[in-house]
Amino acid sequence: MKLTVVGGGSTYTPELIDGFARLRDTLPIDDLVLTDPSTERLNLVGGLARRIFTRQHHEGRITTTSDLDAAVDGADAVLLQLRVGGQAAREQDETWPLECGCVGQETTGAGGLAKALRTVPVVLDIAERVRRTNPEAWLIDFTNPVGIVTRALLQAGHKAVGLCNVAIGFQRKFAALLDVTPSEVHLDHVGLNHLTWETAVRLGGPEGRDVLPDLLTHHGEGIAADLHLPHPLLTHLNAIPSYYLRYFYAHDEVVRELRTKPSRAAEVAAMERELLSLYADPTLDEKPELLSKRGGAYYSEAAVDLAAALLTGAGNPYQVVNTRNNGTLPFLPDDAVIEVQAAVGQKGATPLPVAPLDPLYAGLISNVTAYEHLALEAALHGGRNRVFKALLSHPLIAQYEYADALTDRLIAHNREHLAWA
Repeated sequence: MKLTVVGGGSTYTPELIDGFARLRDTLPIDDLVLTDPSTERLNLVGGLARRIFTRQHHEGRITTTSDLDAAVDGADAVLLQLRVGGQAAREQDETWPLECGCVGQETTGAGGLAKALRTVPVVLDIAERVRRTNPEAWLIDFTNPVGIVTRALLQAGHKAVGLCNVAIGFQRKFAALLDVTPSEVHLDHVGLNHLTWETAVRLGGPEGRDVLPDLLTHHGEGIAADLHLPHPLLTHLNAIPSYYLRYFYAHDEVVRELRTKPSRAAEVAAMERELLSLYADPTLDEKPELLSKRGGAYYSEAAVDLAAALLTGAGNPYQVVNTRNNGTLPFLPDDAVIEVQAAVGQKGATPLPVAPLDPLYAGLISNVTAYEHLALEAALHGGRNRVFKALLSHPLIAQYEYADALTDRLIAHNREHLAWA
């Protein structure tokens, strides 16, 4: 089996490698190719990756190359984890929206739109090159904004599934609180990428007993504190929102915070420099502890489960993924991409039925889905008016004056990545 990681020079990659090594019985890899335009980062990450495989007695071969076509040739699956513009572009995404009083974040609001505009054309070009060499390969997308990018891939006819680590993080957290194994915890996880709620937490599978009321009663304050949201809000919701919902439920509070501290991009950039220095140590043969602070917890386990299910039918039969709606949420178009529990196998991901949603959730999901449709139109076809309409439609913006000013800032800060600008 051959897997290719596009963006293999990412500092995230050793987390992925560690998962491949530990879970090799679930996903037996013969050839793993890391590809990235930065040969310097590839050499550092590739060297550590080989040492991790050696330490854990994995017999698979790891190669590195900046030749994308050679990297994807013959691949059974291609994992996409790229960041167009790097941390410098992320720094911009997190700062210029604040000038208009709007949240600055790399996947939500105006910054998220900027990332989509930079990313979608690049990912579609990669996908076409994969299709030319191996049309049967699966594309597994970790690249943010995952919902919009996955929708672009599916709309273009690619075999693609999107993946985020929010659900597996909740699963592991709840399992620890309940003193059970993670495999015993099944989430009724519903929404869009970075806009989701846990509406039930079941023990034993999709039909298991819902212990969400117990979690909220006995652990609600701790869960709320982790989300930086007030405990009474969780009681009112009778659900557990992802931490990305804080940008919606406490927008102005978040903006005040962001204006008084360094950006997350600056923190991550400093962390990446330190990580790459660690990766250069020829004696390091395991992922360093610092990597856990980089983000993406459990992302390797989610990736292994998804790749194994798509390629061999093995692994967890139920997984939270980003895939086509196809009537699952009846208030959305069929071609919308939703993030829900799905039955995953070699034919792809089929969403499990979802109980009717409270209008409190359905309304916000509908609004953001409309924004994602307009965002994808802007990413595919360009033009100031399309960017403006996408921004005006976003519930965190939704005012003409803000949308107009943000449009100009977005284009000015991203001109080098926008062919039409």
